[in-house]
Amino acid sequence: MNSLSEANTHFAVDLFQQLKKSEKDNIFYSPLSISLALAMTYSGAQGNTALQIGKVLHFNDITDSTRGRASTAHVEKLRNVHQQFQKLLTELKKPTDAYDLSIANRLYGEKEFQFRQEYMENVKKFYLASVESADFRNAPEESRKKINSWVESQTKGKINDLLPPDSLEFAILVLVNAVYFKGLWDKKFDTKSTGEEKFWLNKDMQAKILEIPYKGKDLSMMLLLPNEVDGLKKLEDKLTAEKLMEWTSSQNMSEKTVDLCLPRFQVEESYDLRDTLMSMGMVDAFSPQDANFLGMAESWGLFVSKIVHKSFVEVNEEGTEATAATGVVVVERTSPIYESFHCNHPFLFFIKHNKTNSILFLGRVSSP
Repeated sequence: MNSLSEANTHFAVDLFQQLKKSEKDNIFYSPLSISLALAMTYSGAQGNTALQIGKVLHFNDITDSTRGRASTAHVEKLRNVHQQFQKLLTELKKPTDAYDLSIANRLYGEKEFQFRQEYMENVKKFYLASVESADFRNAPEESRKKINSWVESQTKGKINDLLPPDSLEFAILVLVNAVYFKGLWDKKFDTKSTGEEKFWLNKDMQAKILEIPYKGKDLSMMLLLPNEVDGLKKLEDKLTAEKLMEWTSSQNMSEKTVDLCLPRFQVEESYDLRDTLMSMGMVDAFSPQDANFLGMAESWGLFVSKIVHKSFVEVNEEGTEATAATGVVVVERTSPIYESFHCNHPFLFFIKHNKTNSILFLGRVSSP
């Protein structure tokens, strides 16, 4: 599963580097949610459309070894990507009483449109998705409300109106992913207390890295705090997937006594990712002329019209509640011993699943 984990981490950082160009103080999104929605889209793509999506998601890094060999070997490699997602989702969905982690995928297909049965079966098998029929042609607004209601229920009411009004005109297929997490800190704290937490000081980056485990220790929050009050931009500019993977490695962490002050914060963000993903290289999928989704249906003319993502996180003394949802709309053409860690200036954070080394959520807090 390491290769998929690395691909997802690269995509997470690439996307962050794009999102930080906006004027927003805070950033918060679920790279896993977006990757899952795009991976289900990728499953039905072919030709250059598939190559571009695979490049943006770094799936091609997993499949490059097949170049110059028989096409059947390439198909097997692509299948391996989907199988790794199946293993990842199975691991993430394991029941536990320690925290609440819910990941749900669903496809809504136009009831009068003929999709390839193999595509629907693969999405159900590899992405553990449920498939629903919808009447987009005759009742687009009712269908939109139905999908939004499902997302709201999956995110405990935190994500409302994922799909905006009139977004399903000419829709043929809507792929939706929702991720919800709520966990208590492994050791509850108030801002005046001192406790044992994992800590690492990176002298090259001039930033402190702190891991705070949640109850059960399957998941952790990682805090990246610049040493300088105004050092966040420098930290962000140097942020790479390789550095992030290095920081999340347990061998680079050691337990030290830390005086931790972490502000309560709540961030809610919404993104239309079409232009962002196009700038990253996913171009053909949005083109009525060039999109190739022949893996979904036998007919040409399907293309992606919209990719939306909404997210919410709340952090307090008890723990964290975080959730996000992504919708893809496919339409038809017509270190000292004792350290101080005071988050009193802008910082980065992410929530990861430790066993799979998967980043569930990633964000920047400039204005708690």
